[in-house]
Amino acid sequence: MEIDVRADRKLRGSAAAQAAFGPLVEALCGSDADLTRTRVVCDWIQYRNNFRDTAMVRPLLPATQIAAAPAAPREPVVDGYELAVDLRRCALPGADVAAEVTEALADASPAAAGIGGLGGAAGDRVWLESWVPGSASCVWQFNALYWQALAAWEKTTGKEYEQALPGGESDARNSAAARDLILDLFKIWDELANRRALPEELYVLELGVGNGAQARTWLDEFTELDRRHGRDYYRRLHYLMGDYSAHVLDRAREAVAHHGDHVSGLVLEATRLSGSVGFLSGKTFLVYISNVYDNLPSDEMAVILGRIYLVQVRSFIGGAAADEIAATFGVPRAEIASLVSRLLRIGPELLSESVPGTFPDTERAVLFWQSAWAALRQAERYVPLQGLDTYQVTPSLTGEILRPLLAAEGDVRMHVSNGTLSSFADTLPLLHPYGRVVCHDLFTTDSGQYRTGFYGPGKYDGSTVNWVNGPLLQLFASRRGFDVSFAPFKERPGATIKTLTAQVRD
Repeated sequence: MEIDVRADRKLRGSAAAQAAFGPLVEALCGSDADLTRTRVVCDWIQYRNNFRDTAMVRPLLPATQIAAAPAAPREPVVDGYELAVDLRRCALPGADVAAEVTEALADASPAAAGIGGLGGAAGDRVWLESWVPGSASCVWQFNALYWQALAAWEKTTGKEYEQALPGGESDARNSAAARDLILDLFKIWDELANRRALPEELYVLELGVGNGAQARTWLDEFTELDRRHGRDYYRRLHYLMGDYSAHVLDRAREAVAHHGDHVSGLVLEATRLSGSVGFLSGKTFLVYISNVYDNLPSDEMAVILGRIYLVQVRSFIGGAAADEIAATFGVPRAEIASLVSRLLRIGPELLSESVPGTFPDTERAVLFWQSAWAALRQAERYVPLQGLDTYQVTPSLTGEILRPLLAAEGDVRMHVSNGTLSSFADTLPLLHPYGRVVCHDLFTTDSGQYRTGFYGPGKYDGSTVNWVNGPLLQLFASRRGFDVSFAPFKERPGATIKTLTAQVRD
């Protein structure tokens, strides 16, 4: 049996987490799990709201069972198990580590094996989907719904979504940072103007506009600096704001209304930019992105004992939580999954109209949505890949790009950042030869970080958050002639957020 602890710094500072190992090992030894085929992974999951139980079992499927039908006989057909333990919750007062581990290990008993199906304690669950890669999970439908129906969510909670972020605001809203970006632009434009190579129209694109505070700060600083600079760049400026949420975009437009025709708003999908802003190809001097990439769908890949696996997930609501939801909203437990499916398909307003007896108004439907989201958990399993070239990261990019990162770290599990790569690939062609992408977000900057910490998924209010695989973005950009660098956010160097800069290689 192998025990992998990925929370060394947190573990050293928590006596309660250290004490959890005794009950953990005792529960393992007291179970009927085959310890020769069981590995233990201990993370410190910093997100208080996330998709994992305190302890959970992940089956490792053999290659011969990948295509097995769901109705196949339930017999032991797994290569082994991974017991995943959240040390943070184990360290909480009153935590019963032995009970949590014992319950999870029921899913690793021979009778519960099946084809990675999870029986045992997992039998008392309301399943919301079949086994899928992480990027195809319904958690991303919940995420999309949150931005589409944000006005209804905020009305019910009584607070704006930025209040749910750590600290209650984004790190990226800072006038000094805006001033530095603008002065860098002026240097480039001055040089081009002196060579009579500066275009008449100067384009800046912001993705993920939030409440418009960043755009207002940037544009207000721009007008003041341009007045002092004396080049009249503001007259030629076109500032485009793009966001997935029409509600967010409307609020941002109000914040920058005093800049009139210099600002345009676009509702767009971050992973498919070419269809919305393709007209900017080769023209954009700055693409500014804040807190977007960590909110895009991602798969996870793992290397275990030298074999490469794709992580598959299956969302569920636990039995006790399902019973509570059924009682609160007066619905049969058996109907919860279909109601969630309908909610994700049509939204809370139409759900209320279609089932008025259960949801007499939109607010009641939103409360159901929030209850389901709070209770939502995910089971996980590892499915071996026949080859990285058989896996599509994006429609135009295979898993071969992951090979150098996976090969460098031994046994490791990391994000593929599929949605981010799709967005990034669509963004780079928008840049003018002297343009750049500046992005503030949650990035890993070394693939070795995945061996020592947990980087999502977690929950922010009604949305999903994952850290972005920075080394993968660097590798992708390098192969297309761009340099990507990472730096601490200048105005708050201690923050978890990092600043990515991408530009054409010199």
